[in-house]
Amino acid sequence: MIVGPVPFGRANAWPSRARRCSCPAQRHPQPQVQPRRQQPQPAAAAPPSRRDVLLALLPFLAVDAASATVDAGASPLPRPLIEPSKAPDQSKYDPSDPDLREAAALLQRALNAPSVEEEEALWSQVIDTYGTLDKPWVPDVVGRAWGNRGNARSRQGRLQEALSDYNTAIEICPWSVDPVLNRGVALEALGRFDEAVSDYRAVLEANPMDPAGWNNLGNATGGLGRWAEAVDYYGRAAQLAPNFSFASANRAVALFEVGRTEEAIREMRSLLRRYPDFSDMRAALAGALWSIGKEGDAESQWARVDDPRYRDFSWLRRNRRWPPRLTQSLEAFLQLRSLPAPA
Repeated sequence: MIVGPVPFGRANAWPSRARRCSCPAQRHPQPQVQPRRQQPQPAAAAPPSRRDVLLALLPFLAVDAASATVDAGASPLPRPLIEPSKAPDQSKYDPSDPDLREAAALLQRALNAPSVEEEEALWSQVIDTYGTLDKPWVPDVVGRAWGNRGNARSRQGRLQEALSDYNTAIEICPWSVDPVLNRGVALEALGRFDEAVSDYRAVLEANPMDPAGWNNLGNATGGLGRWAEAVDYYGRAAQLAPNFSFASANRAVALFEVGRTEEAIREMRSLLRRYPDFSDMRAALAGALWSIGKEGDAESQWARVDDPRYRDFSWLRRNRRWPPRLTQSLEAFLQLRSLPAPA
């Protein structure tokens, strides 16, 4: 558990995936559908892993729309420069160093912590205990602790504190894309979409094959109302990681927003054939079918939605962040209102 690469781990979809740092000798897997807590999961997806997943779903952060308003006057963050060439040579770490062994053990305890509060405390312990040591592995290990503490704070809705931790992690570990991606997730939750776009573009400049980066870029550009761009970004994410089902789901709702209704419905049906219990797509399909006058089909789809949050219009707009047209279509369905024919 001491030698070998010490990558940041990850988790971003629905709207945005964030990554979590793993212990030495572990690399993050290909993104999967990994919802957090109460969010229903497509039946065919792999079970969630706390190690690989910090935040699978941005909209389910413990914040509300007021947070974005409060943060509207914040000073913009500079665009990060990710420099992979600065990554430390881990072969130079001394595996017999007792401090490194103890730090690795603390990392493992934090990753396995039973509660987010305990996890945060353990990351703080790593930072406080080893942050001032003059050893070659310290920036690598402690920088990851800063980033993971930011993740733990994000999960508790303490986004300003999380941003501070991410900023420190980015400064200490300029070679890593993960704290930049995770900071983008927090910026999205605060409504700072332009800055989130900047962070995700920096991630993709460093690693153009990163599906989470493309998915998150779609989320942030969608937050700015640029849904045609978002369609492309979600498509790139889905191509890079075909099992990353939420990228395909995000693309489907974005297609509906830009008027590609039949294509969106085909994509929704395709996802539901693979994941019959995917409530988000089931509710989306109900709204889409209602919008084109297929009331009976819409009713049949809605009968299989088992998540009561999709009846909450405020939640759909502020938390799930569906695009406006789909939200309006589902609202019309639930209120038994007809919609004007598409132009």
